[in-house]
Amino acid sequence: MSTFVLLALTGLGLGALYFLVASGLSLIFGLMDVLNFAHGALLSIGAYGTWWAASGHLPGAGPGGLGFVLAVAFGTAVGTLAAVLLEYAVVRPLYTRPREQILATVGVGLAIPALLSAIWGADARPFPGPAALSGTFGLLGAQIPVNRLVLIGAAAVVLVVLKLFLGRTRHGLVVRAGVEDRAMVTALGIDVRKAFTLVFAIGGAAAALGGALGGLYFGSVDPRQGTSLLIFAFVVVVMGGMGSVSGAALASVGVGLVQQFANYYTTAGLGDLSVVVLLAALLLLRPRGLTGRLA
Repeated sequence: MSTFVLLALTGLGLGALYFLVASGLSLIFGLMDVLNFAHGALLSIGAYGTWWAASGHLPGAGPGGLGFVLAVAFGTAVGTLAAVLLEYAVVRPLYTRPREQILATVGVGLAIPALLSAIWGADARPFPGPAALSGTFGLLGAQIPVNRLVLIGAAAVVLVVLKLFLGRTRHGLVVRAGVEDRAMVTALGIDVRKAFTLVFAIGGAAAALGGALGGLYFGSVDPRQGTSLLIFAFVVVVMGGMGSVSGAALASVGVGLVQQFANYYTTAGLGDLSVVVLLAALLLLRPRGLTGRLA
C-alpha cells in the first residue's frame, strides 16, 4: 500500500510538472495556431533565473523562506519577459508563414540552451531549494517528498487561472474572438496583437514557473532540461487534444502516473516507452485526443 501511495503521488508531481510546461504550449497553439518549439527554452530560462536569484545574486532572494518565493517570482518574470520578446521579435512577423515560424522557434529552442551552456557551463548545477521543501512527510505508511505537493498545488492554481482567463475575462474573450475572425475584431477597434502577446506572456509564465519549481523536483538545473521536458509536453498536448487546457491536465496526470509505475514495476527506462504506447493507443481510439477542444 505504501509503495502504491508513493508512486501515485510522485507520479502526480511529475504530471504536474508536465502540465506546467504543456499548459502554455496548448494555450498558445489553441488560441494562436502557433507550434512554439522554443517553449522548452522558456522553461530553462525560468529555471536558471530562479537558480541565479536563489544563489544569492539578487538582493533579498535566497534558498529559504520568502527569499525563495522572491527567487521563483524573479525566474518566472524573466521567463515571461523572454516569451514576450520571442513573440514580438520572432513569431509576430511570421504569423502568416507557418513553415518559417516553426524553423525560427526551433532555432531559438536550440540557441538558448547553447547560450546558457556558454555562460554557466554544460554541467548541471545544484538547485538551492528551501530545506523545508527537501524533506518528506508520512502518508499511509509512505514517505512523500514535500516538493511534489508544491508542484501539484502550483499546477492546480495555473489550471484555475487559465480557465478563468479564457472564460471570464475580457482579454480571454477577445483572444478567442480574434482567433475565429481576426478581421472582424480588428474592425471593432481592438488590437488583437496585444491580446496575442498577452497569451504568449501567460504561456511563457507557466513554462518559466515549471522551470523554477522543476529545480525542486530534479534537485539541479541544466541547459537541456527544458528540451527534454518539451518532448513530454508535446505528448501531453496531443493526448489531451490540440488546444485543450483541460485535456492537457488530464493527459498530464495519465502520463505522469504511467511513467512512474512503469519505471518501478518494469525495467528502468520503459516508462518512456509506455508513454509512447499510451499515446498511440489513445490516438487510435480518439484521434482528436481526450477532448479536442479549447476549454
